[in-house]
Amino acid sequence: MTILIKNGHVVDPLTGKDGKYDVLIEDDRIKRVAENIEGEADRLLEVSGCYVMPGFIDLHVHFRDPGLEYKETLETGGRAAVKGGVTTVCAMPNTRPVIDTGKKVREVHERQKTEALTNVIQLGAVTMGQKGEELADIKGMAIEGCPAVSEDGKSVMNASLYRKGMKLAKECGLCVFAHCEDITMVEGGVMNADENAKRLGLPGITNSVEDVIAARDILLAKETGVRLHLCHCSTADSVKFVKLAKEAGLPVTAEVCPHHFILTSDDIPEDDGNYKMNPPLRRKEDVEALRQGLKDGIMDVIATDHAPHSPEEKNKSMKEAAFGIVGLETSAALTYTALVKTGILTIMDMAEKMSANPARILGLTEKGSVSEGKTADIVIFDPDKTYRIDKNTFESKGKNTPFDGFEVTGETAYTLVGGKIVWSREEKRDD
Repeated sequence: MTILIKNGHVVDPLTGKDGKYDVLIEDDRIKRVAENIEGEADRLLEVSGCYVMPGFIDLHVHFRDPGLEYKETLETGGRAAVKGGVTTVCAMPNTRPVIDTGKKVREVHERQKTEALTNVIQLGAVTMGQKGEELADIKGMAIEGCPAVSEDGKSVMNASLYRKGMKLAKECGLCVFAHCEDITMVEGGVMNADENAKRLGLPGITNSVEDVIAARDILLAKETGVRLHLCHCSTADSVKFVKLAKEAGLPVTAEVCPHHFILTSDDIPEDDGNYKMNPPLRRKEDVEALRQGLKDGIMDVIATDHAPHSPEEKNKSMKEAAFGIVGLETSAALTYTALVKTGILTIMDMAEKMSANPARILGLTEKGSVSEGKTADIVIFDPDKTYRIDKNTFESKGKNTPFDGFEVTGETAYTLVGGKIVWSREEKRDD
């Protein structure tokens, strides 16, 4: 099967290509990238006016499968991903049961081959059952192709046990993805601790809940030498800590989610569970620091923390609602609208933070680039399409988003995974 992508604007961080090129795909590989490729192909995609970028790689999603399939499945999560141009995801291990052994990793990797339109990389827990009492089967999970371990959804509060897990992860060549939250300091908080929490009569979560663990984990990474990736950073001090770590030569990377670089607690109009996420929406100065951190290259990755829940779990007071927001279908449009159109990032920066850098962190040398010989995981992105986000059109089972009705610019026109068109906005999807 050959596909010829004509007249698109290729944006490739690996080669630096940023201009009009054609792309020829043969089977699952990119065969040629050049100006004015002529010849026959099984399928021709005329994409004038669109960006042709490496498929987005989301380091942080919750597919809820196995065990919580009423929220999401490999199938529905995969459809949501490719609609958003995401060709590879890292699935967090806080499923039921928790992914904490090599056998469980292998089962998801086998299932995703037939059930998901996107590539699903299963991450493993740091401790058995995420209980923080004994280490998970880190070696076994590494053997089954798990590139990182994470206790996401919580932190390993036992620093001694966590340090042992970090040492073992380093021995196995794995990265540690850190959820930074000192659970002893949350104290029932459901949103940022500021004047808006007082306005709504809701208990608050201070910045130090994140910052204390972020600092601790960086220090543990310094001692153990493990590669550390800080998930869903939300505070100005997290940016400072990552900057200091990088200046010290430590192998530390960090991600920011669209909701954290766009919304503040000022945007919460009422006690609405769709605005409840962990970490919470912060103050304006935090948002500005996150944006600057992305611009300066301190913060490496844009990820979603895609966390679907049922309407019954979200359509209630923030005191009772579940934490979480969906993001796979909106992240590219939100990033383009809030960061690229405003001049904070270039389109090349967007491709770097949503594809090339995640590929580098995961060691995926065949992905993250629109260049010859690489896997044909590609997103074709229309930068001129303006519309309002409508949660009722989501492929995900989760509709929990505060961005419903939000006006954005930028839409996925086509998504290719392994040389196969798995999403087109005209045809919806090719199953």
